[in-house]
Amino acid sequence: MSFRLLLKLIIVLLLFGCNEGPKEQFRSWSVYSGDPSGSKFSDLSQINKDNVASLKLVWELEIFDEKEYYKDGIQCNPIIIGDNMFIIGPDMRVHAINAKLGDIEWSFDPFPGEQYSGNSRGITYFDDGVNGRLLFVAASTLFSIDASSGEIIPSFGTDGKVELNKGFGPQYETLFITASSPGIIFKDHFILGSRVLDGANQKTMPGNIRAFNVYTGAIAWEFRTIPKPGEEGYDTWPKDAWKNEFISVNSWSGFTLDQKHELLFFGTGSPSYDHWGGNRAGDNLFGNCILALNANTGERIWHFQTVHHDLWDYDIPCPPNLVEIKSEGKIMEAIAQPTKTGQLFVLDRFTGVPIYPVTEVPVPQSEIPGEVSSKTQPFTTPDLIYSKFTLDENTLNKIEGFENKSIKDSLKNMFYGQLYLPPSTKPTLVYPQFNGGTDWGGAAYDPTDRMLYVNTSNEPEWFAMLNLLENKKITSFEYGKQLFRSNCNACHHSKQNKNLRQLSTQDRKHIINTLINGKGAMPAFPNLDARAMGGIADYIVGLGKNKIIELDPSKKVFEIPWVANGHPELKTKNGYPINDTPWGTLSRINLDEGKIDWQIPLGTYPALEKKGHPPTGTFNMGGPVVTSGGLAFIGGTMDERFRAFDKSSGQLLWEYQLDAGGYATPSSFEVDGKQYIVIAGGGAGKPGTKAGNKIYCFGL
Repeated sequence: MSFRLLLKLIIVLLLFGCNEGPKEQFRSWSVYSGDPSGSKFSDLSQINKDNVASLKLVWELEIFDEKEYYKDGIQCNPIIIGDNMFIIGPDMRVHAINAKLGDIEWSFDPFPGEQYSGNSRGITYFDDGVNGRLLFVAASTLFSIDASSGEIIPSFGTDGKVELNKGFGPQYETLFITASSPGIIFKDHFILGSRVLDGANQKTMPGNIRAFNVYTGAIAWEFRTIPKPGEEGYDTWPKDAWKNEFISVNSWSGFTLDQKHELLFFGTGSPSYDHWGGNRAGDNLFGNCILALNANTGERIWHFQTVHHDLWDYDIPCPPNLVEIKSEGKIMEAIAQPTKTGQLFVLDRFTGVPIYPVTEVPVPQSEIPGEVSSKTQPFTTPDLIYSKFTLDENTLNKIEGFENKSIKDSLKNMFYGQLYLPPSTKPTLVYPQFNGGTDWGGAAYDPTDRMLYVNTSNEPEWFAMLNLLENKKITSFEYGKQLFRSNCNACHHSKQNKNLRQLSTQDRKHIINTLINGKGAMPAFPNLDARAMGGIADYIVGLGKNKIIELDPSKKVFEIPWVANGHPELKTKNGYPINDTPWGTLSRINLDEGKIDWQIPLGTYPALEKKGHPPTGTFNMGGPVVTSGGLAFIGGTMDERFRAFDKSSGQLLWEYQLDAGGYATPSSFEVDGKQYIVIAGGGAGKPGTKAGNKIYCFGL
């Protein structure tokens, strides 16, 4: 080969080969949220604005029997490797599916012979140079299985498993820990967060971030989310708070990764207990923080706290998107963090310094004994607030005009009006509600024009604080009611739960045994004594209304003496939110200009639609996908429809009526030159609509 020909070949490779990696990265969907940066962007354009109206259902697949009920629905974001699709259901069974035909190739059941109910938003693929391996969490166990066969890989951990409650100390080995969002691969590390108990007076696990060796399961590094003495943030807690078994800070929402600079990004939840922090005075780092770590070592690079001393359960619900911003002709690398409060924080990727202004604003102070709330909270620039969080008489539900007086009457006895009203003995409105705002679905980012797409819910809930030691004497029923509301309501609120309503007085002993031993996704409650367990059982089955329990307020009966009554909704008698529309939106945010480009209602109520009302928006769960075809795809709405919008204008171009709500993030992929869009339709969950059991795949 001549030198001149070799030189030409090198130039061609430099011009085209170097660009192939980033472009190819956005044509597959091999990682949760599409790629390590969390973009939820697909560079495929076969399905586009001109032909999306012809999009058809190619296949649908039932992944469990329709008679089975799973209260959390199917939240999985499918990943696609070649022509194989991998999903995990609420029964924790992993399925390999022919992505083109919709046929199950194999299934793996981590709990053969048992019926397990939980939630998992995805699984992680690692290319080991052989068959590939899949890593996922079911209950408190991390599994590694062969991607080609679904067989356990015995060299990982102990017989293919690692118990997540091991490694923290013997006092934690009986406590509950799991992971609802998948981990992420960096080199030979599998980096994982956790979901832990966070109810009142529940002993809990440390929420530390851990990197496991992807081949052996050994822990490579660990990042403490509550600092020890001498570590950054230790002075934002009481002395030795990291030892307190009732306090934890965890990261349940997943990760994003800057592979070039070897940086790991994630957000953390609120410190437990969510609504009273008398035992955790201070700002509580690294609770409610966006963090950047060295992905090799777990060393903290920077942090940014979005809520100080959280009392509202305003976890960071999703990992930040890795984005770019063009300013004065220069490209800046940044991260964009959606939040439950509907504020977008845009920070420098390498320093955590806000690119758009963030202001500390004075907020009302708590009057609950023992509580010391933060005097200020951080607010992003008003142009980057994409959700509602103020409520007054002018912003109430106008559709339900005949109910307007009753809505106002109900608000007379409540604190309401602004964000960050502290918990009180008087009912207090939380707006956005405890799920947001934005929840775990997160945002989609289009790297071609630096636009961000994010959905949000605009509905209030309320809470009131109860003093567990207010009365020396209390009935077992009322005692159990208070404990149930503070410990159980998150999973067993009235809209989600079917099983509790079927229990009778004959089931009292069964309930107590379940509290002692746990069952399926429900953990054991070893910190509850016999009196507390009996009270909860009495409340569930309607006993104990005349049985008096005496409490001694001079003793520390509870670590958390003040608890919330749960997270009740505030709806009209016809089931609509009390606030004005839109009740859910999809927004496009121009990151270069730092402002909302367009915002549209997302979803509708069919009953109002039939009366001629324009789309009102609904509460929504799951995230969007944006494509090079000029489209934004999203399910998530309570009308159970899957939609495609023109990404430049927000115009609705296509919709499909699912059998059950698509409360999950879709995936876009290509097999044999054909583009497909897939979404899980499991319904149920927080929206409370009917349950489903299908995966839907669409193509032209």
